[in-house]
Amino acid sequence: MKPFYAPLFEALINHSRSAPAGFHVPGHHYGDALKLEIKHTDSGYEPDKWYSAIMKLDVTELSSTDDLHHPEAAILEAQRLAADTFGAEETFFLVGGSTSGNIALLLTVCEPNDIIIVQRNVHKSIINGLKLAGAKAVFLSPQIEEKAGLAIVPSLEQVEKALRLYPDAKAVFLSNPNYYGMSADLTPFVELIHQHGKPLLVDEAHGAHYGFHQELPRSGLAAGADAVVQSAHKTLPALTMGAMLHVQGSRIQRELLRQSLAMIQSSSPSFPILASLDISRAMIDTLGAKLFKQSLASAASFRTWMKLHSTAIQVLEWSSIEDTRCLHFKDPLRVIIYDKSGRMSGFELQRLLEQYGCFSEMADPRYVVLVFGIQTSLEDTLKLQYAIKIIDGYAIEQADAAQNEQNTLIPTFLPESEVMAISEPVSFARERFKNKNSIRVGLGNAEQLIAAEMVTPYPPGIAILYPGEKITAAIINQIQRLSASGAKFQGAVDPTMSTIAVFS
Repeated sequence: MKPFYAPLFEALINHSRSAPAGFHVPGHHYGDALKLEIKHTDSGYEPDKWYSAIMKLDVTELSSTDDLHHPEAAILEAQRLAADTFGAEETFFLVGGSTSGNIALLLTVCEPNDIIIVQRNVHKSIINGLKLAGAKAVFLSPQIEEKAGLAIVPSLEQVEKALRLYPDAKAVFLSNPNYYGMSADLTPFVELIHQHGKPLLVDEAHGAHYGFHQELPRSGLAAGADAVVQSAHKTLPALTMGAMLHVQGSRIQRELLRQSLAMIQSSSPSFPILASLDISRAMIDTLGAKLFKQSLASAASFRTWMKLHSTAIQVLEWSSIEDTRCLHFKDPLRVIIYDKSGRMSGFELQRLLEQYGCFSEMADPRYVVLVFGIQTSLEDTLKLQYAIKIIDGYAIEQADAAQNEQNTLIPTFLPESEVMAISEPVSFARERFKNKNSIRVGLGNAEQLIAAEMVTPYPPGIAILYPGEKITAAIINQIQRLSASGAKFQGAVDPTMSTIAVFS
């Protein structure tokens, strides 16, 4: 076990202890501004009590604190230590979340009109990055896990075919794991993509903890990915917006990446956020697998309790993806629950949980995602179990539940359709439609026209169409099937999807 050492955090502490006379920003002057006499409301909130400690560390770029965009001292050392811990050649601290890392990567690998192969169900930051880069995306439809109806990475065969169809593509960008904790071993993807001379970029926002315990899945870096973005604040003890971008190999132009990060990130980064990244890394180095011991035990205990006590409210157990070339895993710290009877949507179940003081990570029309964080306590777990017991009393009889469940999932993609599986290049150049008007036409008359709105059916929450994408007969057929099955469409003006916006 290594001793706890966080050089950036230590530099901030030492600076604060020196009792500096500060003639610089930020305006709160080490929190002293909050010590002014303020008339409090009856609630009794005291800003000095809640914020003064963190404000003592909230400084700017000084000789004693270093500069994120040109690190030479504590930040440089902290990033080098993080690279060693996470298995990268170089690590960049991010204060704008994984969003800033995703955008910077796209600006690094893509020039205007360059093609990049992208998983269709990506975070909106990647779409925004494509717009800023003016790049073209070839979208790959994800695989759908049959039992849960949830999307994971595209198949290896699909990636291989896209690389053959578009040999000029600059890179492949995948999201792994998904929001529900489902992931794939990226090793065969890395081998395939590298055979074609391309880099693999990975949005691993939900997997910053991967690889640090034998029960956790393998990280994208360990699989050999060229660049991996992780939201440390999601699963490690870092402040919100704290993230890391890890790079290895020679396929990413490091100096260009630094320039891209300087454009995307603030010139006045938050030092408390930076210090929290340093602290997270130091805790991993000091505690190793012990850091996740309690959270894993709490999640396992809750799963066991649910099997013994729950009826209509159940834990999702998803089936294995049939892919002999790629192993798939689930994050044991993410527990997905749902009402098997179909009487309650995920949103309704989330609302009821909140009434009993249990706040989940997210909900969708069917599921609620629970994230067991570091040091999730027994008290927290018992509180959750109590809420589940009360909510479960609202559910209808199990006999009706089994019958209703058959109609709960709505068909998602057309796996047999090659048109749906691999899109034509979709331009995200902002000037392409800058001065063009959009009109609404009947969906059945929209074949070969260009979509002017994003169409995202729930479930499964994956965009079928992006603005600028050509509308094909296969897409029209799929939208009509989903609409007839009762799917809801996010981003579309017409909820019935009888009409669609197109560029005129």
